[in-house]
Amino acid sequence: MANIHHEVTIGEQLQALVRLQAIDSKIDQITKLRGDLPEEIRDMEDEKVGLTTRLEKLEAEQKEQEAAIRQAGVDIKEAEMLIQRYEEQQLQVRNNREYDALTKEVEAQKQRITDNNAKIEELEAMGPEHAQVVEEARQRLADLDTQLDEKRGALSEVLSDTKHEVENLEKERDVAKTSVEARYLRAYERLRGRVRDGRAVVPLERGAAAGFAVPPQRQLEIRQRNRIIVCEHTGRIIVDGDLFRETMAEV
Repeated sequence: MANIHHEVTIGEQLQALVRLQAIDSKIDQITKLRGDLPEEIRDMEDEKVGLTTRLEKLEAEQKEQEAAIRQAGVDIKEAEMLIQRYEEQQLQVRNNREYDALTKEVEAQKQRITDNNAKIEELEAMGPEHAQVVEEARQRLADLDTQLDEKRGALSEVLSDTKHEVENLEKERDVAKTSVEARYLRAYERLRGRVRDGRAVVPLERGAAAGFAVPPQRQLEIRQRNRIIVCEHTGRIIVDGDLFRETMAEV
């Protein structure tokens, strides 16, 4: 709650509200300057986490493919050895039943060789494309690391450059608040949180405020500076244009 140390006139409160707005607008500009960088950094960090997970999966798949090719080669050699053994056994059989049984074994191993050769061909055909995807993911990760370092450095610099300015503005803000009654200060803070551009106090210029026309009688009351007048359309506090410009120039 604001502390009123002496009887503050409405005119002084209007001036204090404009000063508050000017200070808050400056803080908003600094916050916006900072705000873009943290958001970009968060987005890039999220992308890095997702890409790292994807790369791990791709590399695991690549290893599985290489292992599958090696195993297929082992299976082919084993099948060739079995074919040789079965063919040698065929020379020693005593009847057609044994011969036919060995023939089926030979055919089964030949099919095993055919299947594994097809498997190797398919996996090897996938290899270059898969390797390219892995390489692109690695390159993007490297780029992200470089960009993150740059963004973090830029953010650190902005924070360092604006730290004292924000601290001074916050002190000025605390002083300005002491000249505003609690009810008006609460209304101002609520408006600041509700309006998109953060402008809770706007000037009367050429019969309008924040894009809305102000009735002539209300314009007169605003220029007299002895009442807190709010816009019936937006709820913003309207102040005399001259008072607004004079006060803004002081901040």
